[in-house]
Amino acid sequence: MENITERDSPYRHLEKMSTLALLQNINQEDQKVALAVQAVIPKIEPLVDIIAKKMQAGGRLFYIGSGTSGRLGVLDAAECPPTFGVPPDWVVGLIAGGDAAIRQAQEFAEDSHTQAWADLQKWKADEQDVVIGIAASGTTPYVVHGLRMCRQHEITTGCITCNPDAPITEEADYPIVAVVGPEFVTGSSRMKAGTAQKLILNMISTAVMIRLGRIKDNKMIDMQLTNNKLIERGTRIVADQLGIDHDAAKKLLLEHASVREALKQQVKD
Repeated sequence: MENITERDSPYRHLEKMSTLALLQNINQEDQKVALAVQAVIPKIEPLVDIIAKKMQAGGRLFYIGSGTSGRLGVLDAAECPPTFGVPPDWVVGLIAGGDAAIRQAQEFAEDSHTQAWADLQKWKADEQDVVIGIAASGTTPYVVHGLRMCRQHEITTGCITCNPDAPITEEADYPIVAVVGPEFVTGSSRMKAGTAQKLILNMISTAVMIRLGRIKDNKMIDMQLTNNKLIERGTRIVADQLGIDHDAAKKLLLEHASVREALKQQVKD
């Protein structure tokens, strides 16, 4: 297996570049990412469909990863409750080394062959669920062996990686391989590979939640009203959808504490 994410950067002597050249070259590389993600949309589609189907039947979505990949999974999972109003156990992000690894690298945590399955068992993951392994290299033991155990227990698996034919793809029912090429800084997969992973995670969780009915038209009708900005956004949605003025919409929204519930109300003459 050729490890593209570890291949030498096509740029040399970065320390001699001007700041402008550094920024322009990083941006030039970043522009390749969207095209690499576009190429794998046909692979993302069936994964979204199976996740939506299983979640409609009561299943959950799990992300497992280490380092940058793990943090991106945790981030996507953490944003689902405030954005879509879902319980925190609908989408769960697990990172090698536990929550402490979100802020600080945990030495050798990614090398464990058993910890991912142990982490999933704390959540009682089963065949109703879907587990997506995220690993830029596609070789991370925590992720590879976690997915292998999932398959042994008939749990549907997917993966997001940036290396074709990586071991992780052999353990995924729905493999997604976004080939973004070598990094600007050799091996720094938090850059293009991380950006690709973030784009794909955005697509997966957003499309799944739309399929689950958590969006009306293009509005977040189930978002949590946890600050004034979101209350104002919710007020605008209610006002626009019901054709009422701002004050009436805000009163209705605060009364029901939910955009969805407020929209169920009919304005009477």
